[in-house]
Amino acid sequence: MDLDAYVLAHHPEWQRLEELTRRRRLSGEESDEFVERYQQVATHLSVVRTSAPDATLVAHLSSLLSRARNRAAGTRVGTWRGVAGFFVDRFPAALYRLRWWCLGTLAANVLVTAVMMLWLLDHPDVEQSLLSPQEVDQLVNQDFEGYYSQYAAGHFAAQVWVNNAWVSALCLALGVLGFPVVVLLFRNIANLAIIGSIMTRHDRGGHFWGLILPHGLLELTAVFVAGGVGLRLFWSWVEPGELTRSQSLAREGRTAGTVALGLVAVLFVSGLIEAFVTPSGLPTWARIGIGILAESVFFAYVFVIGRAAVARGQTGDIDAALLEDRVATQA
Repeated sequence: MDLDAYVLAHHPEWQRLEELTRRRRLSGEESDEFVERYQQVATHLSVVRTSAPDATLVAHLSSLLSRARNRAAGTRVGTWRGVAGFFVDRFPAALYRLRWWCLGTLAANVLVTAVMMLWLLDHPDVEQSLLSPQEVDQLVNQDFEGYYSQYAAGHFAAQVWVNNAWVSALCLALGVLGFPVVVLLFRNIANLAIIGSIMTRHDRGGHFWGLILPHGLLELTAVFVAGGVGLRLFWSWVEPGELTRSQSLAREGRTAGTVALGLVAVLFVSGLIEAFVTPSGLPTWARIGIGILAESVFFAYVFVIGRAAVARGQTGDIDAALLEDRVATQA
């Protein structure tokens, strides 16, 4: 197809649609013309994509159709109903659909952490190569517990939230590459295993778990969910299944965006627990109980609300109405 000739032949129709889109009010005749022009331009976009996929022209026509669609349907306004729909349908459906990737990532990290801690406990010389005796004493007797009370609770909650959100965001953003996610997760659990083994060797294991578990259960689960979704994003182009690689990657990328938004709320909750519950004067059993409760609520959210959302046809992807126009064309 001669792209220049095609543009020259149909440019007046594109201009006319843009003109109608910009008008504040349309007469009955103009409204009919608007619908007709919209259908024509959608067909032109499909033809260009199929026969002469020029990126600039595709972007221009897609933008024109998007503005026209918003003009026809009215501007979408975010409402509390939309927020509720996200947390009742889209986010839990994404978690439930990707549950095996998330659970597999969680199980693998827990196993590796346990193995690393046991190995480090059996090799005390490694501890000596990482920290001096003075640094170990500082960590065991002051730094570890002091970490949770060195800032005002509100400030600490914000700091923790931003840090964990950043780690989770990296897992999702770098998921398409696969290996960087593994590196990020390993660094995360390596720090946990090293500190845990040092605290245990110096008879502070109970203190360690008493401070880690209240917030760590939900916090680490959120990070592992991000890692699992990131690895699924990588696998979407390695093994796209019935879809093309681009379609599979696009779908999982949009779903990863859904999970990223939802995890902001999950990590906010874990940050509040870490700031207000972990350093509190509550008994250890009460603090750990709060952590277990938060973790149980999250899993119930995934497997009860998420399963119901999937049964209603939700996938975690964005609404079909928000996707680009796809119009069948005739030869």
